[in-house]
Amino acid sequence: MTNRHYSDKDFKKKAKDFVSEFNFPHEDCVSQLIQSVLKIGNVIQSESDLKLLKVSLEELRKTFKLFQKHRDSRKIAIFGSARSKPTSKNYILTEKLAKDLSSLGFFIITGAGPGIMEAGNKGALNNKSIGLNIELPFEQTANQYIVNTNKLISYKYFFTRKLAFIKESDGIILLPGGFGTHDEGFEVLTLIQTGRCSPRPIVLTSKSNSTYWETWINYIDTQLYKRNYISKDDLSIFYLSKSRDDIINYIQTFYKVYHSIRYLKKHTVIRLNHTIETNHLSYINKTFSHLLESGKFELKPAKTLSDDNEFFKDKMRLVFNFNRSDYGGLYPLIHYLNSIDIT
Repeated sequence: MTNRHYSDKDFKKKAKDFVSEFNFPHEDCVSQLIQSVLKIGNVIQSESDLKLLKVSLEELRKTFKLFQKHRDSRKIAIFGSARSKPTSKNYILTEKLAKDLSSLGFFIITGAGPGIMEAGNKGALNNKSIGLNIELPFEQTANQYIVNTNKLISYKYFFTRKLAFIKESDGIILLPGGFGTHDEGFEVLTLIQTGRCSPRPIVLTSKSNSTYWETWINYIDTQLYKRNYISKDDLSIFYLSKSRDDIINYIQTFYKVYHSIRYLKKHTVIRLNHTIETNHLSYINKTFSHLLESGKFELKPAKTLSDDNEFFKDKMRLVFNFNRSDYGGLYPLIHYLNSIDIT
């Protein structure tokens, strides 16, 4: 039996007709999504490929559904070894950090497994704990502190799970761990360095007498930076600390004046929790001009920007023509903004 050949025009009409019956918000996007699914079904013959796509979309649907309720809350993802014991100093440190951060209103996201992940879920206060479990043949089942809650998702694929971690988090804490910890850490560093996810606090920490991250930083410095594989500003993306108070202060301060960023077609917009004075704007133009492709940094209210006035309308914008290459260099700019006295 020969399959009928459908054109893109056929799929577009069918999808638009179908979507119009349901009155979905963002109707065009939903229609385009359905068109893509129809096109896939029209050209892919492999059942295993179709199953991969089906499972991936379902995992993303569950992710969006869970996090949709908590869009307005900041979230911190904690990564570290699944093999850390409850009596270990890193486990105890993680538990205390999760408790402190959740008491300040942050949600704690972990991989839902044992070790450091369990410590994060254990320490988080009620209703502030989220688990993103991965289904593995040898490890891991969800830990006892997240398994019977409504904030747990199990994933078949690492790539959808990692997307959820990065898309939904506003900060990352990395504790010592193995391949998985480094995979997750390097993934977010790469995405920030290349502008594929927004800047956020990336904290490296461990028990007080450990040199785990110092050794890692030495490798980054001698083998990556000094060989010109990364830039000096890329070293600003992560922050080393072994003090709980310092970690919490660093994460909180990151969002003191800086709120969020958008990379638009013609310019880049940093949304500000507090406006800044003209002398600070002058300093920014003098000190951070290397981040500009052209023009200068300008302060503008949201209402004057037709392409960035839908959300956070009350927040002033720092608008500039970013060079779209020195993403690590945004960190010193953000740190300067957050250093401004707003009292």
